[in-house]
Amino acid sequence: MSAKPMFHDVAIVAMGCTPFRDHWSSSADDLLVDAVQACLESNDKITLDAVDAFWVGTQGSGMSGQTLARPLRLTGKPVTRVENYCATGSEAFRNAAFAVASGAYDMVMATGVEKLKDSSQSGLSAVFPPADGSDVDWTAPAGFSLLAPAYAAAYGVTQPDLRSALTHVAVKNHANGALNPRAQFQKPIAPEVVEKAPPIAGMLGVMDCSGVSDGAAVAVVVRAEDAYKYTDKPVFLHGMSFIAGSGDGLATDGYDFTTFPEVAQAAAQAYEQAGVTDPATQISLAEVHDCFTPTEMVLMEDLGFSERGKAWRDILDGRYDLDGALPVNTDGGLKSFGHPIGATGLRMMFECFSQLRGEAGERQVDGARLALAQNLGGQPGSCVAFVAVLGNEEPVRA
Repeated sequence: MSAKPMFHDVAIVAMGCTPFRDHWSSSADDLLVDAVQACLESNDKITLDAVDAFWVGTQGSGMSGQTLARPLRLTGKPVTRVENYCATGSEAFRNAAFAVASGAYDMVMATGVEKLKDSSQSGLSAVFPPADGSDVDWTAPAGFSLLAPAYAAAYGVTQPDLRSALTHVAVKNHANGALNPRAQFQKPIAPEVVEKAPPIAGMLGVMDCSGVSDGAAVAVVVRAEDAYKYTDKPVFLHGMSFIAGSGDGLATDGYDFTTFPEVAQAAAQAYEQAGVTDPATQISLAEVHDCFTPTEMVLMEDLGFSERGKAWRDILDGRYDLDGALPVNTDGGLKSFGHPIGATGLRMMFECFSQLRGEAGERQVDGARLALAQNLGGQPGSCVAFVAVLGNEEPVRA
């Protein structure tokens, strides 16, 4: 199966992103207003009145389009609220991009927000519909912890080597986050801090897990042919795919926990649209869903950056470091930002946008031309997955 290119190519012409942290004194409304204001202040050629339609992604911080219409005091405009597990922010962007690509609207805004820190409970939460009682009872750390022993067994990786690779992921991402004023955690950490952290599930300790935070992010999207009317540095969408898994992995004996098939399928479709034939060399940088350290390791193979069974070695060799051949999570990732569910996908886009425009400061990747944003939700065996390829040059279509 192949996802067809869109009727019109589209471009991002402005973005805004709040700091991701403990916003005890701000509501979800406040965060949305702050992110939208930052987006508009970044480009004085764009006004709120000029936006034809809006999308807002949130898992639990609002219901209906009024989640955005109310704080922005929007009148007479269509506003759609979407949710798709942890890929909710990406889903807002995807729908907004399709709306412009179809020709239905000239300019749209995709937003994402989540308020988790004062929800009266800890960690990510969701209200699931009534079921028959046969659903798998799980926690995110427990589910994702299954990746590590499966990977070690499949590829003959020793426990010390695997532990070192996972530790390197955490150390790398916190080092990148230390360079980012929007990150929740802005201090580099030593390997021993990761390895001596209290255990959570399986090989995973506290420092193998992403944090919990509040935040919002925003993107303004137009057709590619109109992009230079609004900015001399647009970022173009080259390819994009979303896959919703059937969930059958949870009921499959011998399920392969060394891969996220939904991610691999989404990546293949996005690469085909973008004309990417060798992602390991053609992609300049990537933002991936490092909810847990083994997740990032497995994603390096699903996205075609490492050969199967070799990601742990590439990680230790520094391939994905900020000064490596293919920097990954240059902004610090979920490990440094935490994971306000509705905002994370757009936060990834914001880093790609900044890098491709040469505006990432100390984190800037020299010569960045193509960036990848990958977002997933659910758990191993039952995932939804989003992959987008973005570039600072307009795509050439055959």
